[in-house]
Amino acid sequence: MRHLISTKDLTDADLRALVERGAELSRGCVRSGDQLAGLVAGIHFLKTSTRTRTSFSSAALRLGAQLVSFGPDDLQTNTGETLEDTAEVLSRMLDLLVVRTAGDPAELRVFARQDRMAVVNAMTADEHPTQAIADLTTMLTHFGRVEGLCVCYVGEGNNSAAALALTLSRYPDVQLELRTPPGYGLDPGTLCRAQHNARASGARVSETHSMANPPQGVDVIYTTRWQTTGTSKPDPGWRDVFVPFQVTTALWERSPDAVFLHDLPAHRGEDVTAEVLDGPHSLAFDQSENKMYAAMAVLEWCVAKR
Repeated sequence: MRHLISTKDLTDADLRALVERGAELSRGCVRSGDQLAGLVAGIHFLKTSTRTRTSFSSAALRLGAQLVSFGPDDLQTNTGETLEDTAEVLSRMLDLLVVRTAGDPAELRVFARQDRMAVVNAMTADEHPTQAIADLTTMLTHFGRVEGLCVCYVGEGNNSAAALALTLSRYPDVQLELRTPPGYGLDPGTLCRAQHNARASGARVSETHSMANPPQGVDVIYTTRWQTTGTSKPDPGWRDVFVPFQVTTALWERSPDAVFLHDLPAHRGEDVTAEVLDGPHSLAFDQSENKMYAAMAVLEWCVAKR
């Protein structure tokens, strides 16, 4: 039984296999329908979700699993039952459990201590691993490669940015430049880990807290919404800090062939203009669909040894 709590838990071979499988499924190159036949998947989301919840639910059903869904108020953890006891019970009834908390990933590792049920992180405060697998699936499907791509990430150094940095940095010759607002950059430990990955793979990861002189000739421009799911910002004037980091068509003056990615939901007129999101460079909605194919790849991988 294999769990996916963090991309840091994946070997390089595991990461590439998941991304390549997601791309195969996205292209319709492989048959699906019975890989999870006879299994039961639980979907436990404590925070709102459109794409991630639907992608995993649809993925499980398309692979032949049965589905049990839990909302934020459905489990007895709300009345004092421990995570350990809850995990032990669920592991005797479920084969897989997909969890979104927007909280501490240590909670998911408690769920993963048993050896009967695979546990998948559908987003915690520090990382959104399956989003990164969908992002790389989109790049591989569009470009035919991930190696050697030049990516500019614009916006908050949130959990999607963390997962992107931790995965892209493991591909040779990738250049990832993060443009994050002052005070809202990538967690220093995550940035250090991504740069360590990059030194080992031959990639390059850098972070700048300004939009002056944006990079030229990039392949991908990526942003996320300014208000990350399940979080709030202590500074009441934070929006003023973010305004220069809005993605507009001006960024394409220096990279006319770049494609646009966004993990969605987008707040049109804030993190990105409608002109960009709906424009000819945007792959954001293909990227959203690829979350389902990435979810299928992850669920397969989790139970493959079984």
